[in-house]
Amino acid sequence: MNLPINALSNLEKKTQKNVLNKQAFFKGAVDILPLSIAVLPWGILAGSMAVNAGLSFAQSFAMSAIFFAGAAQLVSLGLVMSGASLFTIVITVLFLTSQHLIYALNFRKDIRCLPVYKRLIVGFLLTDELFAIGVTHQAQRSFAYLFGAGICFYFAWCLFSLLGIFLANAIPNLERLHLDFSIVAIFILIIVPMIKNLVTLMGVVSTLIATLIFKYFQIEMGMILSGVLGMITALLLQKWQGTKK
Repeated sequence: MNLPINALSNLEKKTQKNVLNKQAFFKGAVDILPLSIAVLPWGILAGSMAVNAGLSFAQSFAMSAIFFAGAAQLVSLGLVMSGASLFTIVITVLFLTSQHLIYALNFRKDIRCLPVYKRLIVGFLLTDELFAIGVTHQAQRSFAYLFGAGICFYFAWCLFSLLGIFLANAIPNLERLHLDFSIVAIFILIIVPMIKNLVTLMGVVSTLIATLIFKYFQIEMGMILSGVLGMITALLLQKWQGTKK
């Protein structure tokens, strides 16, 4: 029995859409692969620190699989090990992850037409690395692309955290190997490609200078304050350039 022409046309369109979604999925996974590999030391550090903080195997792995926020995990574990209060931990993590609100707003026009469950998936997978990939490839920011990149990075993070959990018992004092330098290395990989104009460059430079000054004087919350100063510097410079035109 022959199918109607309209049915054949719809079937072809659906097949073509599935092919394009698969291509976008694998393209996203490939694009984020270098950052996924670079997160190896960071994931090992997060897993080992969770064990050293007194968490069980299940709790340590669940923290990486559910929490899924590298810097926030390390900072919160450090605060737990130092005996900080729950209020201090919550406020610190809130400030550390506040940039995700900006990330979400940047992706809003691309995902606002998606069903709620797809938006929630992108929200869960949204990391600094996924944001960097999304900004670099704005023309390809479909759900399939973002999901492919996000799930690839998620599995890498969970795998490397799991490795850190096992190594924590095999290698004593793993945190003394200075694996935390991987955090700096990854953010360098993320930030450098984004410096495409003078405003962004000055924002980054002012942030670095402020960080060094706050670190020298041992000012608490110095990293957060330096980030705010960097954003203010970039904003004022952008406004100044606008007035000159």
